[in-house]
Amino acid sequence: MEMSKASLRTLGVLGGLGPMSSVYFYEMLTAHTRAACDQEHLNILLSSYAHTPDRTAYILGASEDNPLPCMQEQVKRLVGAGADVIAIPCNTAHYFYSGIQHSTHVPVLNIIEETARYCKHLGIGRVGVLATEGTVRSEAYRSVLEREGIAYLTCSESQQKTVSEIIYGAVKQGREPDLDAFLAVADALTAQGCERIILGCTELSLLKKAYRLGPRFIDSLEVLTLCAILACGGVPQGFDHDMMEYAKMKEVTRCC
Repeated sequence: MEMSKASLRTLGVLGGLGPMSSVYFYEMLTAHTRAACDQEHLNILLSSYAHTPDRTAYILGASEDNPLPCMQEQVKRLVGAGADVIAIPCNTAHYFYSGIQHSTHVPVLNIIEETARYCKHLGIGRVGVLATEGTVRSEAYRSVLEREGIAYLTCSESQQKTVSEIIYGAVKQGREPDLDAFLAVADALTAQGCERIILGCTELSLLKKAYRLGPRFIDSLEVLTLCAILACGGVPQGFDHDMMEYAKMKEVTRCC
């Protein structure tokens, strides 16, 4: 895989949905793009509009404050500033994906669809998903995974409360999460036959970073990072073996 400046496209990041996940996404984009100098990195425009209404609250009917118009406006600002591709480092925001994509002429990467395609590439037959209650209730992962022929499982109601507390009560507040409780939920999914566990919330991606969670966990934010680098004409580096093989496959498919 080779890169030329002429082939690079500018990435627009619809961030702030949470802010620390946006920071980590930017960090991974930089760390995982092969570059010998500043000028070989991706050009990135970042909108981190933290005042975007809560996605899960709206999905669950706990709020009437629809976040879609706000997200559409931020995408228009990114495109107006020169973005050629849009990435959204928030799984729950993809409940509104169609409305976001229909509001712009530039492609919007879909973190859920890309993660499902990666699971299919790995040959996974049954996968567990840990995410916000909004993502789980919307069944966004279920529909996409089952379309790829992959059985889907998520945690019980009581376990979902644990996951939600980790996301909203710990990570989003900059507090130490209960890692043992998190791993217990993941273990329960593994015990039910899940071959891998998708971290379907980008706050959970921060757990993988901080605690070096093993290969059992598929990080949706890592998948989005890889796809964003490729979509902008960059050359990925430093991902694990499975991800780098997936990158090669995507490049071959794109060139054929």
